Amino acid sequence: MYKVSRGRCLLRSILKVRKMTQTEFARRSGWSQRMISFYCRDERKMSVEAMYVASLILEVGMDELYEWELE
Repeated sequence: MYKVSRGRCLLRSILKVRKMTQTEFARRSGWSQRMISFYCRDERKMSVEAMYVASLILEVGMDELYEWELE
């Protein structure tokens, strides 16, 4: 049986590649800029629902939003 955990959040680097500011992402997602900053600094983990919305906006798979670690 595999056990995985979320590692580092990759949102900041994905936004950079997409040339999208945290402010623009906050506007499009409906979340506060403060929450986006928490995610980008890896101070809080995104909920599954937040990951789904982010994946739709950024056109990436949900699994691409974090580094995943096998335990």
